[in-house]
Amino acid sequence: MGAREERAEALGFRPQKEIAYNLLLPYAERLDRESNELLAQIKSSLGRAVHLRELWPGVLFWSRKLNTYIRLYGRKFSKEDHVLFVKLLYELVTIPKLEISMMQGFARLLISLLKKKELLSREDLQLPWRPLYDMLERILYSKTEHLGLNWFPNSVEGVLKTLVKACRPYFPDDATAEMLEEWRPLLCPFDVTMQKAISYFELFLPTSLPPELHHKGFRLWFDEFMGLWLSVQNLPQWEGHLVNIFARLANDNIGYIDWDPYIPKVFTRVLRSLNLPVGSSQVIVPRQLANAYDIGHAVIWITAMMGGPSKTVQKHLTGLFNSIASFYHPSNNGRWLTKLMKLLQRLPCCVVRRLHRERYKKPSWLTPVPDSHKLSDQDVTDFVQSIMQPVLLAMFSKTGSLEAAQALQNLALMRPELVIPPVLERTYPAMETLTEPHQLTATLSCVIGVARSLVAGGRWFPEGPTHMLPLLMRALPGVDPNDFSKCMITFQFIATFSTLVPLVDCSSVLQERTDLSEVERELCSASAEFEDFVLQFMDRCFALIESSVLEQTREETETEKMTHVESLVELGLSSTFSTILTQCSKEIFKVALEKVFNFAVSNIFETRVSGRMVADLCRAAVKCCPVDSLKLFLPHCCSVITQLTSNEDVLHEEELDKELLWNLQLLSEITRVDGEKLLPYKDQLVKILQQTLHFTCKQGYTLACNLLHHLLRSSTLIYPTEYCSVPGGFTKPLSEYFPIKDWGKAGDLWSLNIKWHVPSAEEIEFAYYLLDNFLRPELEKLNCYGSGELEMSRDDVQQCLTIVHNCLTGSGNLLPPLKGERVSHLVTSLVSLDETKLFTGIDHDYSRENYRESIAKTLRKLLHYILDNSEDDTKSLFLIIKIISDLLQFQGSHKHKFDSRWKSFTLVKKSMENRLQGKKRHIRALLIDRVMLQHELRTLTVEGCEYKTVHQDLVRDLLRLSTSSYGQVRSKAQQAFFTALGTYNFCCRDIIPLVLEYLRPDRQDVTRQQFKGALYCLLGNHGAVCLANLHDWECIVQTWPAIVSSGLSKAMSLEKPSIVRLFDDLAEKIHRQYETIGLDFSVPENSIQIAILLQQSQKPSSNAELPHPDKLAVALKRQEEKNAESVRNYERLVGTLLDCVNQRNLPWKFEHIGIGFLSLLLRDDYILPLPAIRYLVQCLNHDALIVRKMAISTVAGILKQLKRPHVKVPICPYKISGCPKPDTIMAGDRPDNLWIQYNSGSLPKTEEVWEANCFVEKTHWGYYTWPKTLLVYAPADQQPTLGRPRETMSEAEQIIYDHFTDEKFIEQLIKFLSLEDRKGKDKFNPRRFCLFKGLFRNFDDAFLPVLTPHLERLVQDSHESTQRCVAEIVAGIIRGSKHWTFEKVGNLWKFLCPLLRTAFANITVETYSDWGTCVATSCESRDPRKLHWLFELLLESPVSGEGGSFVDACRLYVLQGGLAQQEWRVPELLHRLLTYLEPKLTQVYKNVRERIGSVLTYIFMIDVSLPNTVPTNSPRISEFTTRVLEKLKPLMEADEEIQNHVMEENGVGEQDERTQAIKLMKTILKWIMASAGRSFCTAVPEQLQLLPLLFKIAPVENDTNYDELKRDAKMCLFLMSQGLLYPEQVPLAIDVLKQTARSSSWHARYTVLTYTQTMVFYNLFIFLNNEETVQGIRLLVLQLMADEQLEVREMAATTLSGLLQCNFLTMDAAMQEHFEKLCKTKLPKKRKRDLGTSVDTIPSGDLVKRHAGVLGLSACILSSPYDVPTWMPQLLMDLSAHLNDPQPIEMTVKKTLSNFRRTHHDNWQEHKQQFTDDQLVVLTDLLVSPCYYA
Repeated sequence: MGAREERAEALGFRPQKEIAYNLLLPYAERLDRESNELLAQIKSSLGRAVHLRELWPGVLFWSRKLNTYIRLYGRKFSKEDHVLFVKLLYELVTIPKLEISMMQGFARLLISLLKKKELLSREDLQLPWRPLYDMLERILYSKTEHLGLNWFPNSVEGVLKTLVKACRPYFPDDATAEMLEEWRPLLCPFDVTMQKAISYFELFLPTSLPPELHHKGFRLWFDEFMGLWLSVQNLPQWEGHLVNIFARLANDNIGYIDWDPYIPKVFTRVLRSLNLPVGSSQVIVPRQLANAYDIGHAVIWITAMMGGPSKTVQKHLTGLFNSIASFYHPSNNGRWLTKLMKLLQRLPCCVVRRLHRERYKKPSWLTPVPDSHKLSDQDVTDFVQSIMQPVLLAMFSKTGSLEAAQALQNLALMRPELVIPPVLERTYPAMETLTEPHQLTATLSCVIGVARSLVAGGRWFPEGPTHMLPLLMRALPGVDPNDFSKCMITFQFIATFSTLVPLVDCSSVLQERTDLSEVERELCSASAEFEDFVLQFMDRCFALIESSVLEQTREETETEKMTHVESLVELGLSSTFSTILTQCSKEIFKVALEKVFNFAVSNIFETRVSGRMVADLCRAAVKCCPVDSLKLFLPHCCSVITQLTSNEDVLHEEELDKELLWNLQLLSEITRVDGEKLLPYKDQLVKILQQTLHFTCKQGYTLACNLLHHLLRSSTLIYPTEYCSVPGGFTKPLSEYFPIKDWGKAGDLWSLNIKWHVPSAEEIEFAYYLLDNFLRPELEKLNCYGSGELEMSRDDVQQCLTIVHNCLTGSGNLLPPLKGERVSHLVTSLVSLDETKLFTGIDHDYSRENYRESIAKTLRKLLHYILDNSEDDTKSLFLIIKIISDLLQFQGSHKHKFDSRWKSFTLVKKSMENRLQGKKRHIRALLIDRVMLQHELRTLTVEGCEYKTVHQDLVRDLLRLSTSSYGQVRSKAQQAFFTALGTYNFCCRDIIPLVLEYLRPDRQDVTRQQFKGALYCLLGNHGAVCLANLHDWECIVQTWPAIVSSGLSKAMSLEKPSIVRLFDDLAEKIHRQYETIGLDFSVPENSIQIAILLQQSQKPSSNAELPHPDKLAVALKRQEEKNAESVRNYERLVGTLLDCVNQRNLPWKFEHIGIGFLSLLLRDDYILPLPAIRYLVQCLNHDALIVRKMAISTVAGILKQLKRPHVKVPICPYKISGCPKPDTIMAGDRPDNLWIQYNSGSLPKTEEVWEANCFVEKTHWGYYTWPKTLLVYAPADQQPTLGRPRETMSEAEQIIYDHFTDEKFIEQLIKFLSLEDRKGKDKFNPRRFCLFKGLFRNFDDAFLPVLTPHLERLVQDSHESTQRCVAEIVAGIIRGSKHWTFEKVGNLWKFLCPLLRTAFANITVETYSDWGTCVATSCESRDPRKLHWLFELLLESPVSGEGGSFVDACRLYVLQGGLAQQEWRVPELLHRLLTYLEPKLTQVYKNVRERIGSVLTYIFMIDVSLPNTVPTNSPRISEFTTRVLEKLKPLMEADEEIQNHVMEENGVGEQDERTQAIKLMKTILKWIMASAGRSFCTAVPEQLQLLPLLFKIAPVENDTNYDELKRDAKMCLFLMSQGLLYPEQVPLAIDVLKQTARSSSWHARYTVLTYTQTMVFYNLFIFLNNEETVQGIRLLVLQLMADEQLEVREMAATTLSGLLQCNFLTMDAAMQEHFEKLCKTKLPKKRKRDLGTSVDTIPSGDLVKRHAGVLGLSACILSSPYDVPTWMPQLLMDLSAHLNDPQPIEMTVKKTLSNFRRTHHDNWQEHKQQFTDDQLVVLTDLLVSPCYYA
């Protein structure tokens, strides 16, 4: 019978996946019963709570319990139960009206139930996708959130997305088709819906379907999406989401998709998205940096494509790393570095994960990788080799070596023999160096990463272990008191290695055994050095300790505590030392023990710093082998202490003898050992305690208390007593046991054989003896003091309290929790809300006195006595607060300590784990630690604590302390108070009224301190409960009004900045954390069906009956009552807040806070009560700006609440257009969507046409495909009536109507709205726009008559604030008139057109952007045919020249705003505009040119070459470019350089063709620049035709004084060279370059080179994929290297060097020969002339050739700046021969040599190996001697 069957029999069901560590606890046999009882209770109570429809508190309480159950036991339930839990929670999460905070709770639980997807297959579970989609649509794309009708927490997006990811594998088979049908219509690339659709696809599309269902899965969309992705060039936002889809698809279906055709394109895009800088002196233009890919996903994609029959991916990966390797060199730094490092860290990690999945993972229902596509050993080797160079460079990076270390850790798991030797080669020299400590820390952290692979050796790398001892010995000098970081990394290094290896001397085995391998023999002989190593390490530590003695490191005045650095060193020291001793053999341990003992006894240490360190070392020694060590230490310390305290006077001395203190400290530390071993010494120890506990000297009695504390802990806690790396230690003789075999061995979870310390009866007896003798007398004393019968000094009270505290924390595990009655009236529930009691290893003995109870009694008495008589004794109060919080919480371990241990456990686990094999193959010590953490987790789990009267008393005491008059007491008490609030169920409801007492305005006796304390109690600390903002009506109804009215309290003063700040923080926190609270708590029927099944589920079952039908009826009624109660509370809260705000004398600050609270209470499911509406509308004209702002947004929200619903009807677009539905997907202008485009022939200019037209408001409908059902608004007669008289309106509407028809009110409002807020910072305000849109939508044109005169007056005034006010109102009117009748709309435009004409004539630099926003806002999501008046007005004459160039530019801007919103639906208007603009392209004024450039971008935006897209009806770039090139001909043909000699005045002199062409060129450049970042696809073929012209114009140097034309040309070249090319465009580009390289202007030839560099790098793999193009570029560069112009030659050399460096070209024999041949070109001898006339007559052709050869060699040498390839030495020799050639050759040679020297200087020792001795002689000569005289 297997282990699984046994478990199933023991539990009664087959657990899904339990936490294995539970089975190793010492009380494991009791856990099955416990977990089954708890599970049965959860199932019946959770089911019952849903059945009885009690979401709060029942369902919430029990779902939390289920969460805790999973934390404690894992998924320890049957598959059937698992499915039921999932289904139930899915139903609950998707309840439409569910309160958000509940929804998040359920969602998180559901995520953890679905987290391990291998546990439930698609057969077991199917979940629908639509409810999740509806929920995301409702929450993430909420229509009302921006109006403040819904408040969602920030975390909600993350939770919902994770939830969808968790449910995704279980969507039904047909989901993919349904999703495509749902979201395809949104794919309009010019619209924001594109981003939405693609992110929905990324989130929802299931990719893990089994192969037989692929035709229902990704095959439906793969080609379509891939085509879309490949045709996009300018990284729009949604491109990243596409990459994420592909990555996930590739990862889930390895081997089922052929990626080869796409690989060059994928790699080119990944390389581009790293945003690396290219070329020499260029400006990087930040191309939407935010939109680069997420490296994590790109890496997953690449990893998933590796392997399989073709090796394309590995080839490209090698290419990628070759091309970016030099960026990893530590001398390079930039903001791209973090991305590169992430790439390096993630790739190996992903490959390891994939190997694990293919070779080690347990098979599950998920599709396995077919054998043909698994990674072979060769694949892995190739991968490791390709990535090694960058990793080794990154080891020393400026950002730290963390990423490199993680990469190496994963690489070493795969191929240790390739990875570890180069790391060691760098480590040994780094250990020798004294001058570069950074090298040491970097290499050590990398070696720590590969430690496990190094020590284990294995078949690939058997010689690994032999490096260990040399490394350890050389690391010792790193324990250096002067360099903290070096010291810490050395400790970590030594600890890591000693954890992995038993430190046993095995050299004697060499004589006995002959069957050892070579490596084993070597290790045996080396292991003799272990003893030496341990002793040397100890000497180093002693030196470190002696140098950190307190007197040496501090001035007198400084603190006596340890500094942060010292405490870290102490931790490192003690943990390393204890690791070493744990791993030692008996013999080495004895020697070490002697040494520590002598060191500790022969010196006297001060107890603050060095004393603590030594005591730690001693403790470590005693822990490893308690019996022997205690024999040495304990008697010694006891005798010294007894001797020194024999004199009675010692008790009362203020300062004790140092020796006494030191021995006491030592004794208190060495008693932290296995309690059993202390029993023989108990009498001695008790004696010592009696002598020392009552010292007067605080330092003395504190140490004695520590001793008491440790004695109690050692004897009462459960803990493992050894952490050795092999169970049973190393005590066996070497003949039976050979330790070398255990080097680097992982612990085996099932044979850990943990030795536990479980308290024996004797130890418990001893603990109670200590408590009876030392705790009871103290309690009696305090009792008498508290009754006033006994006088005690403050010091005595503190001493007593210290003893009490130490006894309590020492025996927390032993003492049962407090007992008492439950506080019952707080909340009513139909299900039980009991707390969960977990067994933690001790059966409490209830027959003895429970000291916890007696401490609580005594303490409360004492506390009240102190508070009444001596409140200034703050030190005692601090102690009391500590004791209270431990009484409430402490059961043997502290939460913060547990958290930090859990953290460090995960860190160590990460740094040493084997991700390749998985299966918990950790080191034994780690596994034991994890089991111990599991035990502590159980002691800390207090889930659903009952709130008893004892707790109530203590919490009230804490509240009293939290409002004490001393600041420090308050803040300490508040922390304890918050923790307690978070622990007990529903206690907040009990406490809130008490806190609010302090804020009541009518109380006279509250002090400022109490007031402040109470505010802090409401505020809560970071991460704890915030009382002011519980998500519960009953609490908010009390707290919010109280906060507002506290403004009238006597204790409140706005003069005190601290109080003002507190109120600000409170208001800010409430606004930040508030989430809309539910009003509707109903439970739908389907969840009730599942709840019944859950209650009936067997194994385990609690045998409870289903609820009786009568009870169900009661429950239904209760639920309805609860909903009604919520509404009552809501209305009451709004009413109370209004009353508070309207109080007389309320300071303004509180009025603002109150209005802020009111604004939070708007909801989309319940209209705000009328008084509040009236109040807020009046606030629109409040004196304070801040109030007006809040009122504007809230009134806009109220108008949304009052909006009357409009009826929609479905229509068939194919019927209307009279065209059949196309068979395939065709995007763009099709016959069936022409009817919704703008057509001036059929505009709705009469009532009949208007009524007959079907208006489609949303711009994206119909572009890609039509939705399944297209809804449009029904005709006017079915819509809500317009022009209603006042009496037919609802009351709320009447309030608004009355105010807005009141002329005085409007006048005042307009006055306020046209004021300036912050000069120069104001912008068009969408809130105000929403307000007016709402008014005109709800009341149609009722308010126009009142507003018209104001608008007409304001529009004449050109001030920016008045113009902005008009713009906001006009946009509101236009958008609000969506449903008006034709007649009303017509009248409206009659009024608006003249108004807008005036406005555009008065436009100024401050207001043009506001008018632009106004028009864009008016046109957004509106059918263009409805707005024909506006468009005709805008197109009248945008560039008229009246009002000067500026007005023209502004009018174009406004026009562009409107047309851009309409996207593809106005082709006719775009054509009209283009026809109008073309003759005007030769504009003189710069601002108009820029604006025209921008407008052109939008005109041609619609001309995209996306797949399945019909050629557009809008203007096309190609036709336009042809026309432009025709006009630019004069420039193309002329040879001389093009100067900008156009005078800026118009009409001076004749305007010849050439001048016109230059002006045109300027505008075209602006257009190219503007479209670079905005359009999706660059029109490459068209732009290439302009290239030759740009090369001609662009200057060579970077000079800001150049005129605009040249600067722009340079910029355009740069932008174009960065563009992404399609493979078919590459030949075109190369042709243009070749043509220009023959140009007569050397500027053009020079610029070709810089262009080539960038273009090749940004399209690297697309170029490499085509051999012809590579040759073409090579020829081009070599040809230009022999150019007659020196600058061109030099640039060509730089280009060549760059291309070699990114491995685009290779340094082959042919190229080397070519250059060597050129170098040998003979130069004729100089002839001697008369001295005065030495003229060079060397024919220049030969010199050029020879220079070209030298430049070629130089380029090759500079192309590998960080290493020395085999060909380099020879080339350097060749080069040196030309040192004496004439200029410019000599200069080139010198530059090259000095560069070579600079870049190779760092690692010269390494590089030297590549040269022969003769070469070195020559080289040293060259590099050192000044060759000026040569």
